[in-house]
Amino acid sequence: MKPLINVKNLHKHYKLGETIVKANNGINLKINKGEFISVFGPSGCGKSTLMHLIGLLDTPTKGSIILDGKKTSDLTDDERTITRNEKIGFIFQFFFLSPNLNALENVQLPMIFKEQDLEKRDKRAKELLKLVGLEDRMHHMPYQLSGGQRQRVAIARALANEPEIILADEPTGNLDSKTGDEIETIFNKLWKKGNTVIVVTHDKGIAERSNRIIYLKDGKVTKDVKK
Repeated sequence: MKPLINVKNLHKHYKLGETIVKANNGINLKINKGEFISVFGPSGCGKSTLMHLIGLLDTPTKGSIILDGKKTSDLTDDERTITRNEKIGFIFQFFFLSPNLNALENVQLPMIFKEQDLEKRDKRAKELLKLVGLEDRMHHMPYQLSGGQRQRVAIARALANEPEIILADEPTGNLDSKTGDEIETIFNKLWKKGNTVIVVTHDKGIAERSNRIIYLKDGKVTKDVKK
């Protein structure tokens, strides 16, 4: 079986003044469909950089990523955009909800970019907000929601176009422990429904729920533990 994501000799270097920062420095990694992976390590080890590269938000300095059989460096800008919108759902630590849209409208955004009609968007967004326990908050603006509720909206938005891959960058980083546990439970449910879930995290709770932990240090994989 071919891996869903195949990372080969991946490097990402940044120039910071006169210094070259090697955020990712020769990563080799295969991720199969349906895995729940935690990418674990200290701040500055290259976790978020790796997620951005897998999610087509950035391009490697050297090496390659093969996503679902296609080398990402061969994709045109339009193809990268379509792939991000249809195959990948993003969840970030700081939510990145549109402040001028309510919860329902925020969840509908990816479907608008996919040009789905209003009736389908509305139905799907309501189903997703119910899934994350926010059916009674769908018309609330982000400022009217708690941090945990905003993260639930972000999760619902990530699922809007039924992506195969969920990428989450420190999704519990700004939440209290109780709310963090609730978010971890949602990720576990998504995995059991068949999504490939990749979570960049410091949170040992998420790592313990995942079925594989990839440890990063200084831009390299130091350990890969399958449960």
